[in-house]
Amino acid sequence: MKYLNLKIEEINKLLKEKKITPTILVEEAFANIENNKELNAYITLNKEEALKQAKELENKEVDNILFGLPIALKDNIITKDLRTTCASHILDNFIPIYNATVVEKLKSKNMIIIGKTNMDEFAMGSSSRTSYFGAPRNPWNKEKISGGSSGGSATTIAARDVLFALGSDTGGSIRQPASYTGIVGMKPTYGRVSRYGLVAFASSLDQIGPMTKNVYENAVLLNAIVGKDDKDLTSAKKEDEDFTRFIGKDIKGLKIAVPNFFMSDIVNIEIINKVKDTIKVLENNGAKVDYVDIKYIDKAMTLYQIIAMGEASSNLARFDGIRYGHSKENPENIEDVYYGTRAEGFGEEVKRRIMVGSYLLSGENAKTYYNKALSIRDDMRKELTNIFKDYDLIIGPTTTTTAYNLTDPMDDPKKSFMDDVLVIPVNMAGLPGLNIPIGFDSNHMPIGMQIIANAFEEAKIYHLASFIEKELSLKLDPKGGEHNE
Repeated sequence: MKYLNLKIEEINKLLKEKKITPTILVEEAFANIENNKELNAYITLNKEEALKQAKELENKEVDNILFGLPIALKDNIITKDLRTTCASHILDNFIPIYNATVVEKLKSKNMIIIGKTNMDEFAMGSSSRTSYFGAPRNPWNKEKISGGSSGGSATTIAARDVLFALGSDTGGSIRQPASYTGIVGMKPTYGRVSRYGLVAFASSLDQIGPMTKNVYENAVLLNAIVGKDDKDLTSAKKEDEDFTRFIGKDIKGLKIAVPNFFMSDIVNIEIINKVKDTIKVLENNGAKVDYVDIKYIDKAMTLYQIIAMGEASSNLARFDGIRYGHSKENPENIEDVYYGTRAEGFGEEVKRRIMVGSYLLSGENAKTYYNKALSIRDDMRKELTNIFKDYDLIIGPTTTTTAYNLTDPMDDPKKSFMDDVLVIPVNMAGLPGLNIPIGFDSNHMPIGMQIIANAFEEAKIYHLASFIEKELSLKLDPKGGEHNE
C-alpha cells in the first residue's frame, strides 16, 4: 500500500496504532523518488540519516500530527551536515555547520528531512533552468518546466514523492511553480517565518513557505514553522494561532476584490476563463466579488528588478572563494581568487543580476533608482492595505500562462520577469499569498488562482482556499487522472 497517498490524519492514526512505522514512510518516499528520478527534483538525498532517524522514532510516542513524516527542503535552506548548494557550482561542496531555524522547528516535530530539492541558482529565475544541476521537470508533462525558483519542491509534491516540502518566495517562487504543477503553495507574511538559515537573495523580499498537495496539510505545516526568532531581526512577534481554524466553514458574506490588472490581456484567455468560472462559484455561495483598480501594482515588476537585483548584488558579495564553497585553483593573486572564483562559480543569470544590481547601488544611482523604488514600493503597500479596509481577500490568476516547454529560449530576461508579474506585488507589500489549483487548460496543464490577504491573515486565505478545493474537487495526481471533466 502507498501510505503517502493517504491523508495525514490517516497516517497519524496508523503510526499511533503501530500499524506502520516512520521507517516504512521514509522507505516509501525514497522508492517514489527513485521511480521519478527522471524528474530531477532533488540535488542531494539524505537517505542514510533519514533512515537512521526513522528507526530511532519507532521507540518514541507519536505526539503530534507531523510525527515521523518525510519532508523535502529547497536547497537554499541551511541543513547541518547535509550539503546545501543553492543549485550553484560555487557551493556544490558546501556542508553547513548549523541548521536553519525552520529545520530546528521541523526536527522538534520529529519530521524527517529526506533531501534537498532542485531550484534556480540562488533562487534567481522563474523556471529552475538556471540550476547548475539541470532543470527539474513537470510531472504533468516532462517536457515542460515545473516553474521557479522552487521548482524541485513543486515537482516532488506534484509527483507524490512526499507530502510536504518547503520552498522560498522572493517574487513568486513558491506560488508560480505551485500553479504550474497543480499544488498548494503559500508565501506567508514577511516576518511570519524566520529567515535565519535561508541563503539570502533579496533580504527584504525573501520568505520561506509550505508546499503541499492540499490546503489542510499546507496550513498544518505552516503551524509548525512560524514564530518569533531572535536570530532574525525581521521576525515578527505574533501570538500563536491555528491556521486550520476556518477550514471547512462556509464563505457567505466574504468580500473579495479582483484587480482589473490581474484580469487584463497579459493573461492567457483560458486562465482568465477558469478564474471567472471560480468567481461564479464563489458568488453562487454567498461571497461578494468586485473588480477594482489598485494603483502601482502594474509597476511591481520594475520595482522588483531594481530592489531584488540591488539586494542580490550585496548579498552575493560574500561568495569570494575564501571562507567556503568553490575557490579558483592556483590563483596568481588575491584579485584572481575573487575574480576567478566568481567567474567559474556563478551561472550567467546570477552574474547578470549581480552586475545590474551593482550598477543600481553605485554612487548616485542608489538615490536615483533603489531609494526611489523603495518609496514607490511603500506607496504600493499602502494601496493594497487600503483595499483590505473594504475587502477580506484579493484573488486573481497566479500566472499569465500555464507551464511552457523546457526548450523555450532563456535569453529574454523580460520574459522571465513576466512569468512572475502577477505574484510580485505580494512580495513588494510583504503580504501573504497562496496558489490554489482551479482547473486545467486545453493541454491538461494545471491552472492556479492566487488568494491574497492582509498581513498576518493567512487563516482567511486557507478559509477560502479550502472552500474552493472542496467545491472543485479536482483530480490533481498526474498519474491518477488529469482533470475533473
